[in-house]
Parts: sequence; structure tokens; C-alpha cells
Amino acid sequence: MMNFVVKTIANAGALAVAVWLLDKITLTGDSTGKEVGTLIIVALLFGLVNFLVKPLVKLLSLPLLILTLGLFTLVVNALMLLLTSWLADKLDLSFHVEGFWTAVVGGLIISVVSWALHVVLPDGD
Repeated sequence: MMNFVVKTIANAGALAVAVWLLDKITLTGDSTGKEVGTLIIVALLFGLVNFLVKPLVKLLSLPLLILTLGLFTLVVNALMLLLTSWLADKLDLSFHVEGFWTAVVGGLIISVVSWALHVVLPDGD
């Protein structure tokens, strides 16, 4: 359970950094508390998408992953971020990613920050 909480906090922190750095990734809310709540819900949604959908997409794109020596992972991460944005819109959450290239850069930022946070935060094992 602690590992799940740590991963959710790391995802929320990484998403917050991407929102802060990129103008085309937006998170709006009436108050800071509402923004934090939305960010945590989006982090849970992003984790769910990465848990359920990403392995299937990676399996189906395995030839491209091998051909590009793993660089296609950036595209897969961007697609997961765009899917999260679409699902957030369907759930009436105020999180939006505008455009594919913004999603590529955002996915890269989220990957790097999430990795750094996982190194710093305890894993609960």
C-alpha cells in the first residue's frame, strides 16, 4: 500500500512539474486545494493508464521499439499522456494536454522527474 502511495505522489509531482514548465499542459481550478485534488486524481488516472494500457501498446509496437532502439518509447509515453488528458476531459477534470509534440515533451519531463522522485522517495518495501 505504501508503494502505491509513493508512486501516486511521484506521478503527481512529475505532472505538476510538466504543468509548470509547459504552457500547453494546463491544470486549472478555483483554489490551490482544488488544483491539488485534481492533480492527485489525474496522477491516479495516469498510473491506471500506464498500468493497463501501456503494456499492451508496448507489446503491439515491439517491432518499432526494436527498430528505433527504444526511442519509440517517447511516442508511447506521449500517447499515454494524451489518453490521460482525454479521460480527464471525459471525467470533467480540468487537466488538458494540447497537441502531440507537447505530449512528447511532457512525457519526457514526467519520465525524468518521476524517476528522480522514485530515487528520493522511500519505496515502502
